[in-house]
Amino acid sequence: MLQLEGVHRSFGDRLVLDDVGFTVQRGRLTGFVGGNGAGKTTTMRIVLGVLAADSGTVTLDGAPLGDEGRRRFGYMPEERGLYPKMRVREQLAYLARLHGYDRGAAAARADDLLERLGLAQRANDAVEELSLGNQQRAQIAAALVHDPEVLILDEPFSGLDPMAVDVVVGVLAERAARGVPVLFSSHQLDVVERLCDDVVVIAEGRIRAAGPREQLRDQFAEPRYEITSAGDMGWLRSEPDVSVVAFDGGYALFDADAATAQRVLRTALDHADVSAFGPVRPTLAEIFRDIVRDEVPSEQDTADERTRPADLEKEPVR
Repeated sequence: MLQLEGVHRSFGDRLVLDDVGFTVQRGRLTGFVGGNGAGKTTTMRIVLGVLAADSGTVTLDGAPLGDEGRRRFGYMPEERGLYPKMRVREQLAYLARLHGYDRGAAAARADDLLERLGLAQRANDAVEELSLGNQQRAQIAAALVHDPEVLILDEPFSGLDPMAVDVVVGVLAERAARGVPVLFSSHQLDVVERLCDDVVVIAEGRIRAAGPREQLRDQFAEPRYEITSAGDMGWLRSEPDVSVVAFDGGYALFDADAATAQRVLRTALDHADVSAFGPVRPTLAEIFRDIVRDEVPSEQDTADERTRPADLEKEPVR
């Protein structure tokens, strides 16, 4: 289990992370969502040891993380980080050898991932010759080529078409099934909702919600129900303790407590057949909007995303 507790980080007089804490369980896919400048990338860099926290801890299975432990991590940055003129297969094998694989095993690891990610036909192309979507797949392969024990991925689905997203999701799910903690950020909330076991929402450098996806949907659900009847639902407007949100003949969306909702159902059944009835739970996108709706971007709100202190700069791409 990867765990963060009480993590703070400032850039100058701007507090970027404020008491950030959450867990990434082994064998589970955890989505990390937040607006631009919310603190996602800074949090990931602290986990990876690229950036130091002002205070707080990052542990793996209860032990503090050091350089040796982080060598077992796989990381995909949001920015392109591969050598553009190097052939894809050659690059992946090279990265595997940096992690201790011999030449044959490194080549086998590269070939396996190229096949799994649909890049086998482009194995001998230079990275710069690939489409943006295929470059993204190659970047994901680079994060996986040394068979990491923990995966940290920053916007892994950016630039991928729906079929490519499904391919990548399958590969990540395989890793999670082996017990690998997988943390990834994404602005594609529909993908996060479909893929993730757990969700962490960050806004203005603070964790606003964290937990299993379905638990969060229950937590943020309003006492709202919908009903579809063969008869006209106009009578619902006069029902006590019911607030009608939407109405269209035999369909109604309404707010009420559980007991009142059951009373509405019984009354509807007395009038006509009911084909559908149940509580309405919010989507992840609706939860996210509810959490961050009062967040007002400032001129400095991209310090997390745009500010690149010298110690954060990656090796230039050649």
